Amino acid sequence: MAPRVLISDKLSQTAVEIFKNHGLDVDFLPDLGKDKDSFLAVIGNYDGLAIRSATKVTQKIIDAADNLKVIGRAGIGVDNVDVPAASKRGIIVMNTPFGNSITTAEHAIAMMLSTARQIPAADRSTQNGLWEKSRFMGVEVTGKTLGIIGCGNIGAIVASRAQGLAMKVIAYDPFLGVERALEIGVEKVELDELLRRADFISLHTPLTDKTRNILSADAINRTKKGVRIINCARGGLIDETALNAALDSGHVAGAALDVYAEEPAKENILFGTENVVCTPHLGAATSEAQENVAIQVAEQMADYLLNGAVSNALNMPSITAEEAPRLRPFCALAEQIGSFAGQLTETALTGIRIEYEGPVAELNTRALTAAALTGLLRPQLADVNMVSAPTIVKDRGISVEEVRREQMGAYENYIRLTVITERQTRSVAGTVFSDGKPRLIQVKGINMEAELGNHMLYVVNEDKPGFIGALGAVLGNSGVNIATFNLGREAKGGGAIALIEIDESLNPKALSDVARLPHVRQVKELQF
Repeated sequence: MAPRVLISDKLSQTAVEIFKNHGLDVDFLPDLGKDKDSFLAVIGNYDGLAIRSATKVTQKIIDAADNLKVIGRAGIGVDNVDVPAASKRGIIVMNTPFGNSITTAEHAIAMMLSTARQIPAADRSTQNGLWEKSRFMGVEVTGKTLGIIGCGNIGAIVASRAQGLAMKVIAYDPFLGVERALEIGVEKVELDELLRRADFISLHTPLTDKTRNILSADAINRTKKGVRIINCARGGLIDETALNAALDSGHVAGAALDVYAEEPAKENILFGTENVVCTPHLGAATSEAQENVAIQVAEQMADYLLNGAVSNALNMPSITAEEAPRLRPFCALAEQIGSFAGQLTETALTGIRIEYEGPVAELNTRALTAAALTGLLRPQLADVNMVSAPTIVKDRGISVEEVRREQMGAYENYIRLTVITERQTRSVAGTVFSDGKPRLIQVKGINMEAELGNHMLYVVNEDKPGFIGALGAVLGNSGVNIATFNLGREAKGGGAIALIEIDESLNPKALSDVARLPHVRQVKELQF
């Protein structure tokens, strides 16, 4: 019996034809995703689900999807899919990370020009029979400075188009290498400098814990007076209340928004505000983009359902069916040590070295390296996956070196990831034990053995008597239970590391209390 695929959103008819041409049984019900009860009643009948943004794949839907093997999102964002729940059920979640890039970049340029010349307001005025030439005095973009926050694939295209308009482009992106910046013709700067210098600011970064409200009230106050702000990336990157206040005061001259903190945005504090241009999340809304992502998602899903091939998956390595059993535990290890290093990396990456020792060096290290890069980049770039991660690193000019060798040390297999930044070099190593579970075996040259849980507390301290008791007391007083406690040190009285698994996330006060303990050099909560 042929695998069954449900398309529950408005997807190009081309996708339907691709599924049929591959011999799959496909049902095209483009409004089903809006009817939660009907959707819930039928989802258990399908092997594959193709969606856009309207269908919400919740925990409840996944629990009812008894036969579902793959979810394909036509587009990059998967905010409407409960990816952890899908992972627990063994359901692969795929996206199409590059199909909308040109379309979204062009929309950002259009929005920039619209706010510079007040085109929507001038259009309404003129069609209402008014002739208010003096009211709609605009500004030229020629010779102005465009500040791009997030200079990945879309940001680089925006930079190219802006250069064609004779603009000077500066960019803030922790993952943008110096060579890559030179290659695309942008000046790499820190965020404070971008805010100070930019006449226009365009956001092209995903929404993560680190980028949420990156344009906060404080950041907006530090921008140049008269700046114009464009957001065609993700809602939540801008404090909308603060932006509204800055528009009212005249500090910000204009804004153009395609995305909002809450969508669909039937109401918003910025609606009706003078000098604000708003569109309903149209960044990917061109016929070309819709066709591209429909073709990509259909081909990917068909290839997986028929051949077991995985591509553009957010929750599974891109590996063949034959390689999967041997690679899976080492992919998990590579992604964990990458995530460990990524959560501790605060400055721009310049280089990455990954060492494979023992029999693991004879496996498909390309997949392992992709897993490590995915873990490394995900704290900053939430939508990264094993296919896009190597491309993102290459685009940002970050060098990646692979070293493979026979077993030399005490462990039969191990993987070491070394991250080189503008300020320091940090390495993390791990192995897979006989139980199939990954373990950390070394951090910054300090030997220790630790299994990573969901919530980990990382503390760098001086090896002094009483420290462990003081740390335990702080956690105990905060009502936080310790699951495991792992220690390592350079030498007696020297630098030491404590890696503690805790049952729940620390509140800000408890984290601050740990940081203030005597002999603590660094403290950070990590999530896995």
